[in-house]
Amino acid sequence: PRQRVRPQIRPLLDALDHGFGSVEADIWLVDGELLVAHEEADLDPARTLEALYLDPLARRVRANRGRVYPGHDLPLQLLIDIKTAGEPTYRELARRLRPYHAMLSAAVDGRVRPGAVTAVISGDRAARAPMEAERVRRAFYDGRLDDLGTTAPASFIPLVSGNWTASFSWQGEGPMPRAERERLRTLVGAAHREGRRLRFWATPDLPGPARTAVWTELLAAGVDHLNTDDLAGLEEFLRTAS
Repeated sequence: PRQRVRPQIRPLLDALDHGFGSVEADIWLVDGELLVAHEEADLDPARTLEALYLDPLARRVRANRGRVYPGHDLPLQLLIDIKTAGEPTYRELARRLRPYHAMLSAAVDGRVRPGAVTAVISGDRAARAPMEAERVRRAFYDGRLDDLGTTAPASFIPLVSGNWTASFSWQGEGPMPRAERERLRTLVGAAHREGRRLRFWATPDLPGPARTAVWTELLAAGVDHLNTDDLAGLEEFLRTAS
C-alpha cells in the first residue's frame, strides 16, 4: 500500500476506505492539546489527534481482532507531521500515545515489537533528540536522504523521506533522464539494504499524464509510498498497474 493523505473531513476513514497502508496527520501543540490541521488557520479544538485518528483506529483494531484490515497483518503507518516545536510537541505526543500501547508498534531497548499501527514522526526535526533518548518508544522517526548510509538503525529510522524537487528535475514531461532514473534506483537500493522504506513528497499531484509517468517510475523503482491527496486517483492507478 502506498499513499499519503492530508487531514480532510474524513481523513482516516477515507484512506481506509481506499485500502491504503499509510495516512498522514499534521499536528500542532496548542494549549496542551494536539490538534490536527494542515494549515494553522484551520485549527479547531474539536479536531484532536485522539478524536480523528487514535480513537477510531483503536476501535477498528479491537473490532478486527488486532488488525487494521481483516486478514492483513501489515501495520498501518500513521505518519505524524509535527508542525510546532518538535521537542515539546513530541513529549506531549509520547504521553498521548501511551494509552494506545496495545495497538502500537514499539521499540524497547532497540528491539521492535510490531503492532497494528506504526506511528512515524515527521516534520520538525527537534523531535529526534527526545526520541533517541527513550528506552521504550511507541513511535519511530522519519529520516531524510542524508540518513542513508549512517549508523542510525532501522529500528529508529524505518522510513526515509525526500523532497522530490530537491533531488530530481524531472516532473513527468517526456522520458525520465537516465541519470535521474539511476539515482532513484540507487536511493531505493540503499534504503532497502538498510531495512528502510523510501518515500518522496512534492511529486506532481495534478491528474494527468505527468503524474502517471512519475508514479510509474516510482513504482518500477520500488519506492515504498506514493504521496497524494487524490485517493481515488491513486487507487485507480495502483489497480491498473498491478
